[in-house]
Amino acid sequence: MKFLTKSFLLICLIVLSACSSKATQQDVSETMSSIDSTIIDMHTLSNYKSVSSSHIHLDIEVDFTKKIVSGSVTHEILNPNNENHFILDSKNLFIEYIEYDNGETASFAYGKVDELLGTPLIIDIDSDVKSVTIHYNTTDKTEALDWLMPEQTDGKVSPFMYTQGQSIFTRSWIPIQDTPGLRITYSANVKVPEGMLAVMSASNPVERNESNSYNFNMPQPIPCYLIALAVGDLVFAPIDERTGVYAEKTMLEDCAYELEDMGQMVTAAEELYGDYQWDRYDVIVLPPSFPFGGMENPRLTFATPTIIAGDKSLTALIAHELAHSWSGNLVTNATWDDFWLNEGFTVYFERRIMESLYGKDYVEMLALLGYQDLQGSIIALKPDLQLLKLKLNGLHPDEGMSDIAYEKGYFFLRLIEETVGRDKFDVFLKDYFNNHKFQTIVTEYFVQYLNDNLLVPNDIVLNVEQWVYEPGLPNNCPSIVCERFNDVDKGLVSFHKSSDVNLIHASNWSTHEWLHFIRKLNPETTSEQMKLIDDKFKLTQSGNSEILAAWFEQSIRFNYRGIDAALEKFLTRIGRRKFLEPLYTALAATPEGKERAISIYEKARGNYHYVSFNTIDKVLGLNI
Repeated sequence: MKFLTKSFLLICLIVLSACSSKATQQDVSETMSSIDSTIIDMHTLSNYKSVSSSHIHLDIEVDFTKKIVSGSVTHEILNPNNENHFILDSKNLFIEYIEYDNGETASFAYGKVDELLGTPLIIDIDSDVKSVTIHYNTTDKTEALDWLMPEQTDGKVSPFMYTQGQSIFTRSWIPIQDTPGLRITYSANVKVPEGMLAVMSASNPVERNESNSYNFNMPQPIPCYLIALAVGDLVFAPIDERTGVYAEKTMLEDCAYELEDMGQMVTAAEELYGDYQWDRYDVIVLPPSFPFGGMENPRLTFATPTIIAGDKSLTALIAHELAHSWSGNLVTNATWDDFWLNEGFTVYFERRIMESLYGKDYVEMLALLGYQDLQGSIIALKPDLQLLKLKLNGLHPDEGMSDIAYEKGYFFLRLIEETVGRDKFDVFLKDYFNNHKFQTIVTEYFVQYLNDNLLVPNDIVLNVEQWVYEPGLPNNCPSIVCERFNDVDKGLVSFHKSSDVNLIHASNWSTHEWLHFIRKLNPETTSEQMKLIDDKFKLTQSGNSEILAAWFEQSIRFNYRGIDAALEKFLTRIGRRKFLEPLYTALAATPEGKERAISIYEKARGNYHYVSFNTIDKVLGLNI
């Protein structure tokens, strides 16, 4: 999306002047309504600005034999201007027929196919049409669905299916106005095979029924990328009165132990920024092919099994997804160019939750690791992708899902906190979430809201424009002091001087200290030194996926072949893109390594979700 014009920014400044330092939700709603017509989402083909869904109802069946979802979706329509067409996003769907609310068959047509965005579905309507029902089914090209064979699950008995809607994949399993700028409520009836349980980002059952049919309701309005479904041999374990975990029976006990602090996390989050608005907070631990660490689907976070380390060391991810219940789910980026409004806020909030539970030292380790990731992204990314306010017109929104949104956004917010003081910033954020709940916003609006309600009243001058609209990292980026990493650095220096592995005193190291150690290995490290480390600390046999992935990446660089069998096992089992992309990239850096990578990938690709294999195809230069 191109940068908004100076005239638009002037409009924002004039209209947003209504937001005083004591802005109310009513003030904000009126302001947002005033500028809504100027917000353009370049990643939807729908006409949601003029005709929109207010509620959808899904009546679908999940067929594991045909690997399709089939049935209908009913859209309740808001048409204030009496438009003649209701236009939805669709991609690789088969539309059987469409009917109006009076039962008559509706006339519809397809618009021009866009390789990136799909095909607009254009339905004829008039002022009397209050709803339309679309009968459809998914196809073998549907990008949102991942169909797993029994052997790809932990239990090895039953198949499994889950959806992934973010960023623009919901249109490939539901014909819908696929934009984060529109919030809708939804309900569903889902029919599944005997012996399986369906769960959604909505009110959920906790046990199977004999009808094999499950009803769902999401009364709070959400953007459609948060509509999610999973079906499998699932069981449920409560954590406390409003939190719990779903998983396959074979891993439920381990998952419940790992996530037993979830209730405390919800309480800690509420103490910071106000009441939890979604009734329950549950987590489903998915099979290993899930392409992300977690997905913040409201009421039911979808999580990777790679966080189940046995020692609760990777549960910051759960704090992150929980934080999205405020930043992202409650207040949402109106376009994917504004993605940092979801993720930067969430990383900041996540680390505040973790600090309240585990202390400042713990969080500073997370922050320093995040800073290292951010520095790597700035080196790797083109300038246009180093901005907080992105320009993604013509690009897939996934191109903007980098450490820039997450970590640069976090350090910008941390700078504000350190400048104005934590107490004032907490009051500002709590008001921000409350005043904008169940709304969508853009970056330009937030910048003005920040100035009007925090910076100007406190006589604070910051280089906000540089942080938001320019590449790189400004000079006033907060610095991280991490004493626990200083001890790791001393061990590294001693080892590289002598190759004496006994000088590495790691008996009490956390996951984060190990990650820092592995990342900071001297570029001149030899394969022999890698073997010494591995023989002493058994890193190749680690049960911690974060440590494994970091160790594998460095081992590839330093040509340590002791990892080969474990690396192939890891790559053929785990589908989390965060791990796959750097590992395949490291392998592909040499002709021999690329040959190894392609050999492994041929076996592994079928285990990956579209999100992951689409990325690795590009890394390896394959046209499959």
